[in-house]
Amino acid sequence: MTILNIETSTSSCSAAITIDGQSVASRANTNNANHASELPVFVEQLLQEADSKAWHLDAVALSQGPGSYTGLRIGTSLAKGICYGRNIPLIPVDTLQVLCASIPMTDLPAGAWLCPMLDARRMEVYTALYRFESNQLQAISPVQAMIIDEQSFAEELATHPIYFFGNGAEKCKAVITHPNAHFISNIVPQAKYMGNLAETKNNIQDLNNIQDLKQMAYYEPFYLKEFVAAPSHIKGLK
Repeated sequence: MTILNIETSTSSCSAAITIDGQSVASRANTNNANHASELPVFVEQLLQEADSKAWHLDAVALSQGPGSYTGLRIGTSLAKGICYGRNIPLIPVDTLQVLCASIPMTDLPAGAWLCPMLDARRMEVYTALYRFESNQLQAISPVQAMIIDEQSFAEELATHPIYFFGNGAEKCKAVITHPNAHFISNIVPQAKYMGNLAETKNNIQDLNNIQDLKQMAYYEPFYLKEFVAAPSHIKGLK
């Protein structure tokens, strides 16, 4: 299965083509990317490469959130446009799972739990708990918005080593201090790791549900929380 993968949930921006789960071409800016200007260039370059090498696209996989409201909107708009233009389906992939897929699992002990964290401002993060079982990522807890304090994950840390990572993890170091808490720096979700997730049974079932292009018109990213605009400081506007 040949998939164009798009990831725009954080300040990073990336796109990749995967064939049978393996990345064969990718573009990325992992340092404060301008999604609106960079993503279309990345995608155009990859589509040109795919066409020149006769890679027939079967679908577009989209990192669906949670994450940056603006980034998710940009990625979704471009992904839907490509799906319409090429008459191919859209596969939504959970962003926290993409973040887990970016971890080199060979560096972690057997039985370790994973806790990806995406920054939701102040001491709040978007997070969930996962583990690898039979080479498959298994959810232990649901995706949620959580305000981190000294008691966060205390029960889980008492029995399991947990590895925290993502752009929301750094601010939690001073708060989560249990000996079983480990922090991994510089991990960002990247499109080149999305291929296997997009091809799992569950995502293919989701794909069948939104494969109709008319239904896809109503597809929205997984924001988790409603977007709240900051109050305007321009006189006469509220």
